[in-house]
Amino acid sequence: MFDAARKKCFTAGLAAVAFLLASSQPFAQQVVKIGVSAPLSGAAAANGKDIENGVRLAVEEANAQHTKLGGQEVRFELDSVDDQGDPRIGVQVAQKLVDDGVVAVVGYYNSGVALPSSPIFAKAGIPLIDPAATNPAITRQGLKNVFRIIATDAQNSGNAGGYAVTVTKAQRIAVMDDRTAFGQGAADEFKKAVIAAGGHIVASEYTNDKAVEFNAQLTNIKAANADLLYFAGLDNQAALLTRRMKQLGMRTQFVGSGGIADSIFISVAGSAAEGAMAWEYGRPVESLPQGKAFAEKFKKRFGADTLTYAPFAYDCAWLAITAMKQANSSKPEVFAPALRTIQYDGITGKIEFDSYGDLKHPTSTLYQVKGSKWLPVTTIGAR
Repeated sequence: MFDAARKKCFTAGLAAVAFLLASSQPFAQQVVKIGVSAPLSGAAAANGKDIENGVRLAVEEANAQHTKLGGQEVRFELDSVDDQGDPRIGVQVAQKLVDDGVVAVVGYYNSGVALPSSPIFAKAGIPLIDPAATNPAITRQGLKNVFRIIATDAQNSGNAGGYAVTVTKAQRIAVMDDRTAFGQGAADEFKKAVIAAGGHIVASEYTNDKAVEFNAQLTNIKAANADLLYFAGLDNQAALLTRRMKQLGMRTQFVGSGGIADSIFISVAGSAAEGAMAWEYGRPVESLPQGKAFAEKFKKRFGADTLTYAPFAYDCAWLAITAMKQANSSKPEVFAPALRTIQYDGITGKIEFDSYGDLKHPTSTLYQVKGSKWLPVTTIGAR
């Protein structure tokens, strides 16, 4: 009889525990995954890590705020993949992010990876918010869930071309690119702007994004007596090119496209960096209302200064989180429409999108190396 009573009590206890567990389920913490695709290995790994850390900082801050959606507290998680700057790998890891159940993705660094990978997220109905890849075609594929918070090559390189002719007064302009989707696209936009402004292209050269030797191209540019060279490629290669220009005794003004005005360029170029110029996307972060505070907390968290893209990636992540808050849901089909109409004051400036998903009011800034530091020269675009 005693055993029967004890068994009855034990059974009742189990039932009570089961009831408590069941009744607590609606209040369980919901996990919301935000994906990141960037080159985390290879030549562009530092920039890829910059993007990843920008998103990481936003996710950590959102979790510290104990964000609730639908009355339920959520925990945001970073799901980061290494696309290696390779279109083939990019497609593979894009599908992995979809299979992992991410609700939004921040990417890409390379336009050549973004172009074939973005349709995968569009098919899955997952918003892709682009912090760095600038080829105009990315947002011209008819994909409703693709957004970009950085100026396109048409805007940035277009500004560079017009400025070279009308302000710099360059008479003989050379152009060189790395044959990537980014580099070739930026070079083409620069050329169009130069011609539209009445300028003259006296040499047009190209390399590949793995090259470290540029004698043939620079010999042709030197023979053409170019007074300005616009290079559409990335920081490390641009630095090697600038070093070789100095070794050849060239007095041609070096002007780079986006992805060049950073500490990597100065470190690799050494003394050859002095006087080099580059057009970058957006305004100098330190000139923006929240820029200085962001730079300080980024350095405190990661022990290093941001290169170029962390502020953009940070804004991308917060855009997605803000859209979820507005829609009170983490379901992509519910919060994605909020992204199309959002007006957000981010670290990088005011963000709102046109019908393509590009910024309505993009800006770009010309920098020059003086005293081993990149200093802003002028900014073009809306305030």
